[in-house]
Amino acid sequence: MTSVNSDTVRLGGMALRNGLLVHGPDHWAVALRSRGGPIQVESGRKPRVRGALSTLPGLRGLARLGEAFALLPVIKRRVPEVQLPFEDGKVLAAMAGSSLLSAAFRRAGRRGPGGELMVAALGLAPTALALHDSQLAAYHGVEHKAIAAYEQGTDAADAAKEHDRCGSNLVAPMLISTVAGNVIVRSVLGMRGPVAGVAVTLAGLAASVEMFAWSERHRESPLAQAFRRPGYEMQRLFATREPSSEQLEVGRAALAEILRLEAPAPAGN
Repeated sequence: MTSVNSDTVRLGGMALRNGLLVHGPDHWAVALRSRGGPIQVESGRKPRVRGALSTLPGLRGLARLGEAFALLPVIKRRVPEVQLPFEDGKVLAAMAGSSLLSAAFRRAGRRGPGGELMVAALGLAPTALALHDSQLAAYHGVEHKAIAAYEQGTDAADAAKEHDRCGSNLVAPMLISTVAGNVIVRSVLGMRGPVAGVAVTLAGLAASVEMFAWSERHRESPLAQAFRRPGYEMQRLFATREPSSEQLEVGRAALAEILRLEAPAPAGN
């Protein structure tokens, strides 16, 4: 991917089942299209975590993720028509089934890296099922193409549907860190219970986010490229699809709104 101009606003996003959420440093914008209807655009200020939590290595990644999750109920209240990625009966059933199977697997006494890898893989099942939805995968492609087009100064139709900053890049390091952490905590230290599990998950997530940030700063290094490769292949193979021209219009509308809110004022104003 072409390097990002230092003057551009850093944007993130989330594919919706019927549109796109884009967020910048201080604001969010949603664009969605009802069936057969016009594009609806809404926006507002995003919740922010301030203070030490937002700057300390390890904690800063969790703070940013916390902001993203805190934003979802805000958007849902403002735009009830929004269909979130996991807002689907089949996906919710998969989440419940995954939790039950993981708990049963642990109660059966399966220990070691193989057992922990199986539990971690079960945790990915709901995400894989959600991305099987062609609409969601297409709007995931819209997210990447719209943001890349802004960063590269091109049109969304010409941008790639894979993006270096996609959250899929966290999957492989999360699997590795979660498996290693659970082996150490459960098998070596003998710690059990939900508190130990949550601690391992948070530590693994914090480490993965820091590695994610490091790989962006050193994108040309072999280690950074290896870090991004599994996520890139997930995007290429099934997590994104080429969107239609109508879906790209939704992405352009969301992008225009977030840039209206986040773009710096002209000098002298």
